[in-house]
Amino acid sequence: MGKKIEDNDYRKYRWFYTSSGKLVVGGKSDRQNELVLKNFLKDNYKALHTREPGSGFMIIQSSRPSKKDVLEAAIFCGCFSKQWKKLRRNGKISVDVFPGEGIYKNKLMKVGTFGVRGKRENILVDPKLVLVFQKGVLRGIPDSDKINKKDIIAEIKPGRMSKERVVEYVLDKIRDKKVSKDEISSAIPSGKMSVG
Repeated sequence: MGKKIEDNDYRKYRWFYTSSGKLVVGGKSDRQNELVLKNFLKDNYKALHTREPGSGFMIIQSSRPSKKDVLEAAIFCGCFSKQWKKLRRNGKISVDVFPGEGIYKNKLMKVGTFGVRGKRENILVDPKLVLVFQKGVLRGIPDSDKINKKDIIAEIKPGRMSKERVVEYVLDKIRDKKVSKDEISSAIPSGKMSVG
């Protein structure tokens, strides 16, 4: 039996490292949103959520993220949201960015739901990810000039292929890496997509 992963271990959640090395952690479900905000949010951190309902809360693990860190976290947030599934080709996703101290919860709010007070910034993102290995784990992350193009396994954006077909495509490209279908499935969004 493998080691038990604790609630404060980022590997239990949706995660990636920005091009400057900042860890971004987000929820995969309502329950995980609760745990992410409890275990990873500090008042001076930035949190992100899509403008429309249906995404995890993403928390940048830094009190001083750069604009590029915020943009990359916003792309990641948008790609792993319900809006990804609704997009037509070349569509954009609206993501809100707000300070950690602005998030609140009251007893009437259901699990995974929070309110936000105060100022927020809105970013429209182009939903595209590249598949690479980070910390030895396959991740779908925003592309950047810091990624060696030889390390990119595939580029993913909204399209017409089923997730199952994309998983098979990726598996075929990295057969030598001993990656499971579950790991590939976890690294990419739900819904239809194109891959190249």
